[in-house]
Amino acid sequence: MAIYAIGDIQGCYDELQQLLSYIQFNPKCDQLWLTGDLVNRGSKSLETLRFIHSLGNRAITVLGNHDLHLLALAAKVKEPRSSDTLNTILAASDREELITWLRYRPLLYQDFLSNTIMVHAGLLPQWDIPRGIVYARSLEKVLQGENWQEFLAHMYGDTPNKWSEELRGWDRLRLISNGLTRVRYCNSIGEISLKEKYAPNSKTNNEGLIPWFEMPSRRNQKTKIIFGHWATLNPGIYNQSMFALDGGCVWGGKLVALRVDGGIPRWFSIPCPSYKAI
Repeated sequence: MAIYAIGDIQGCYDELQQLLSYIQFNPKCDQLWLTGDLVNRGSKSLETLRFIHSLGNRAITVLGNHDLHLLALAAKVKEPRSSDTLNTILAASDREELITWLRYRPLLYQDFLSNTIMVHAGLLPQWDIPRGIVYARSLEKVLQGENWQEFLAHMYGDTPNKWSEELRGWDRLRLISNGLTRVRYCNSIGEISLKEKYAPNSKTNNEGLIPWFEMPSRRNQKTKIIFGHWATLNPGIYNQSMFALDGGCVWGGKLVALRVDGGIPRWFSIPCPSYKAI
């Protein structure tokens, strides 16, 4: 059995099929790990969601911020954005089945055999792995509960921006969500900054900000972490154990796969020339 981790697909269904053909993915025995953001911005979000759903336990996906946004639209607690490409899902005959399936995806996946964690964006520097798992499970329980729409109505926002065990209610859940699905940078005292999207050392003004995985005080440094979300960050290995997989396919970059079972990790990718930056 081969295990391939794949970065953000974002509705790029045709490119996903090309990549799976390239790596010779066999759904009868191989497994996919997906870093979330299955949908939105690309032109075939419905086809992508249906395909991943059809794979059953051959596909393990964590929730990304665009997946949560789809849930908020389905719950009718948020108006669509002009850049959204989610109407086909919301109007689909199997909409309820797909939305329910998505609600039950984890926010954090742990593979014990390889001592690997997969999240969409990252982990807050104040969290060790056991705490990160507990916090992820607490939010998953809410999303899978009867009143799941309530959280989504309170999900949007950039505050609070620093973790504290004293946080309660929507503030606590919002920061858990942002820490798992939106974080890129922190400042020197561990406050997250959610506005800056460019790569470190770029020409944009990110002075004083540190990538979450380079925080010297980070309490989750001894575990391999696979993540996506950061399309301007070159896919690759950072700090020897951080595997960045978002190749920015929907922005005209590439769709990236990483074979994670056994031996030295092997990278694969295909170009996505039919898309371009908006």
